[in-house]
Amino acid sequence: MHAIALGNEEFEGRNTAYLLEGEPLTLLDTGIATERTREQLREGLAEYGYDFSDTEQVVLTHFHPDHAGLAGEIQRESGATVYAHAADAPLIEQRAGALAELDERRRELFAEWGMPDAEREELLAFLDSHMAIMGEPADVTEIEDGRRIGTGEFDLETLHTPGHAAGLCCFAFEASEAFVGDTILPVYTPNVGGADVRVEAPLERYLDSLRTLIERDFERVWPGHRDAIEEPTGRARYIVDHHRERTERVLDVLEGGPANAWEVSAELFGDLEGIHVMHGPGEAYAHLDHLERAGVVERDGKEYVLVSDPDLEGLIPPA
Repeated sequence: MHAIALGNEEFEGRNTAYLLEGEPLTLLDTGIATERTREQLREGLAEYGYDFSDTEQVVLTHFHPDHAGLAGEIQRESGATVYAHAADAPLIEQRAGALAELDERRRELFAEWGMPDAEREELLAFLDSHMAIMGEPADVTEIEDGRRIGTGEFDLETLHTPGHAAGLCCFAFEASEAFVGDTILPVYTPNVGGADVRVEAPLERYLDSLRTLIERDFERVWPGHRDAIEEPTGRARYIVDHHRERTERVLDVLEGGPANAWEVSAELFGDLEGIHVMHGPGEAYAHLDHLERAGVVERDGKEYVLVSDPDLEGLIPPA
């Protein structure tokens, strides 16, 4: 297995694709559809004697363009089978209905979060201007939790780990290792709530996914950004604790009076730019939604009101 480092100037953090040699020759994640990343991926494959046209399988952790953007182009050149979870397949295939539903859901939530008109229009324009990084649509073979995919090096066991994205999957191999996409990352914590607005109860789903990794207790995992994580169980537990602390900060904001997701985000993250204009209030919303489902807060229009004393360890139990 070879890790191929890819640039990612459109979004934060270096991406990593993984080449699994043998038959079928397999690429796990592809990077974003920009010329620079395309060249880097071709160069990375060439180091081992391969090109796009040699690829027989592409396995995608989720639909985000910095992971799936070049899948369609690789498939066109090679005829490779492209695997992705059924929840994300419609977006990777760029079906008109799925893209329209995603856009509509974003617009609904941006308004519900209390995002001011100017920031909302600027964000929508930003998202529209970055459509090209999705690359060419791919014909996807859908997979579900538990599906095994054979590669030339080892079998991959699919673990559905939604939260950051509805169809996000990890792929376990060799008994004690896994490719984890953006389920856990070595430097920052994956965004929940804004990264995929289709996910219902996003924080709850994500915490369940973290517990899946903790229960598997992998010795080492390979994320979709940067380098291997050598103590993944500890990293997953750290992220659970991080979200408990963030919940406490959200509650501190609400103790000052009713607030919407945009206002809570401003208290948590300050001024934001680019894609973070979506990610900040999205994460605030994920926490507010979690509190509402637990009966700790109630929503009055766009604002959330604290209505009961919270039990933080009950809301987000230690892992």
